[in-house]
Amino acid sequence: MKRALFILALLVPAFGAAQYLDTADYAADPAARVFDGRIHVYCSHDWASPVTDRTDGNHYDMREYSHFEVDPADGSSVRTDAILTLEQVPWASRQLWACDVVRKDGRYYLYFPAKDRQGVFRIGVAVADTPEGPFTAEPEPIPGTYSIDPALFEDNGEFYIYFGGLQGGQLQRYRNNRRLRKDRLPASDEAALPARVARLSADMRTLAEKPRPVVILDDAGRPLTAGDPHRFFEAAWLHKHGGVYYFTYSTGTGHEICYATGDNPYGPFTYRGVVLTPVVGWTTHQSVCEHEGKWYLFYHDCVPSGGVSSLRSARYCELVHEPDGAIRTIPGKSR
Repeated sequence: MKRALFILALLVPAFGAAQYLDTADYAADPAARVFDGRIHVYCSHDWASPVTDRTDGNHYDMREYSHFEVDPADGSSVRTDAILTLEQVPWASRQLWACDVVRKDGRYYLYFPAKDRQGVFRIGVAVADTPEGPFTAEPEPIPGTYSIDPALFEDNGEFYIYFGGLQGGQLQRYRNNRRLRKDRLPASDEAALPARVARLSADMRTLAEKPRPVVILDDAGRPLTAGDPHRFFEAAWLHKHGGVYYFTYSTGTGHEICYATGDNPYGPFTYRGVVLTPVVGWTTHQSVCEHEGKWYLFYHDCVPSGGVSSLRSARYCELVHEPDGAIRTIPGKSR
């Protein structure tokens, strides 16, 4: 495990100006959490993998997770690598993709996807006594889980886990929580495949219920179709502001971060607009947190790597909720 301190330039006051966590090494899929008044960010660690097969994202070959402690006041971040590695997960074979961490009763729970020995994405959990780890993985994945991009949300003492991702994320292989014999993506005029949500058990290691669909509706109350450019693709994340539940997500092939709102953690959610326009790189992956009265959007792009889609760098900027509850759109591309 290594630790390094990166002091970067101060945040530019113009809205949408973003600060990188680290430009000396790569970190993607930032999941930002506030513990004891400090921002902790958990990232997958991109590297120059020898895998050249780009089918279903095989070249995204991450093998460990990194932790950052971030101070927006001066733009500094402290990085700790290898808080959990592929070799430390007994059931996993490859691809530690986007993760998330929550705290309960003084312990920290890291939820992560990985392919099992049969090449199927499952979701596992690892536990630590400090936010920077190291984390110890449970010997088996969480029963009843599948696909990718776990994200957690706490509400009234209950924890909910959101997950799902299309194409390489394998969500198209499932209907009603059962695996199909072959992939099936809906036609463009059919309802889009939704993310999943389930309440966690008190032990934080199992599901308390079967996963449910996270349905996104249009203004007329109809589910978004698979052909809608604003349908869900991956990167589910939930935050609450002003009593409203905000479901943010990546459109993947549409290259945007969008949001929908609802009145409870299960939804349905109604599509409201774009949070982040396309960035340099194929797509991005976001999280949202509040710190000292300000809200921040964390995401990644490929500017530092010169546009190499599998070598991404995490960054953040201020996120604004307008008086009417709308989220102000942030410009993505910086070159």
